[in-house]
Amino acid sequence: MALLEPVAIISPMRVNGLRNVMIFRNLAAALTLACATVAAQGDALSVTEPVSLSSETLPAVDRVVVKKSERQLYLMRGGNVVRSYHVALGLSPVGQKEREGDFRTPEGSYHLDVRNPRSDYFLSIKVSYPSEADVRRARARHWASGGSIMIHGLPNLMKHDPDYYLSHDWTDGCIAVSNADMVEIWMLVPDSVPIDIDP
Repeated sequence: MALLEPVAIISPMRVNGLRNVMIFRNLAAALTLACATVAAQGDALSVTEPVSLSSETLPAVDRVVVKKSERQLYLMRGGNVVRSYHVALGLSPVGQKEREGDFRTPEGSYHLDVRNPRSDYFLSIKVSYPSEADVRRARARHWASGGSIMIHGLPNLMKHDPDYYLSHDWTDGCIAVSNADMVEIWMLVPDSVPIDIDP
């Protein structure tokens, strides 16, 4: 009577785990090889001076202005434009935001008050909407005024091609910019800076 050798049963989860380990090992090996190649050529690399960011390279912004009809966001200092960016707005961009779920971007004077580096979008800075006047206007019609209006980058989980987000209004009422522009805005805009959102 022949003895049967035990057969190992591997679950699908274990197979996926092993596959992930193999992918990680291959990537680690490729990274190590790339680093070794760069290190071997280190003498050929030019040495650059470190970049220091001073008030000369990063202007102090004292106001943000959004012109909805122009699809532009302006960073201002002393009444002068120091940077401008193309923006995408809410799906229904014309007119003042009246209530939650109307897909409009608010109009009025607010300030930027909360930063979120871990939002569902690439960085976000909250606009102080709704103001007391916004809440009164919505309550007079028995509506919720809504909230969570932000300046933010692209969604972390995109549903469309990246070019779509640059050429369409696609937010629920927020002001969206490219990720590169959002990094610059994040760095240049101090906390509590006023923002005017114009038609």
